[in-house]
Amino acid sequence: MARLRARKIGIAYAPLVARTVRAAVREQKQRDYVSAARLGGEGALAIIFLEILPNIRETILIELVTRLGYAFFSIATLSFLGLGIQPPSADWGLAVADGYGFLTGGKWWVVVFNSGAIVSLVMATNLIAQGIGAFENGDG
Repeated sequence: MARLRARKIGIAYAPLVARTVRAAVREQKQRDYVSAARLGGEGALAIIFLEILPNIRETILIELVTRLGYAFFSIATLSFLGLGIQPPSADWGLAVADGYGFLTGGKWWVVVFNSGAIVSLVMATNLIAQGIGAFENGDG
């Protein structure tokens, strides 16, 4: 059941990734090197895989890693609200929801550490995406 919900999150973010990739492909199609490849007699698949795809690889990777972080956060949020992964499965959103009642009893660390783990994971995926962009641009 948990896999099914995770797939739904993936399906929800797929159009956003597809829209970004489509925009990048449309922008690259207007470039001179694509026109030169067409004039050189290359087929459509060769142009896509040999000319366009290598030039949008960075965009695709950054978009996928960024959306992965959003998906982690969405799954944890849904689990916290009781709409995502259900007990007895382990999930940080469930752990935060379970520890929420302990805040008034002085056991704040149950919520803070689990919430910190979620934030750390999402920030790590964003930093990885930023690192991919810096590496591909030659800044890193």
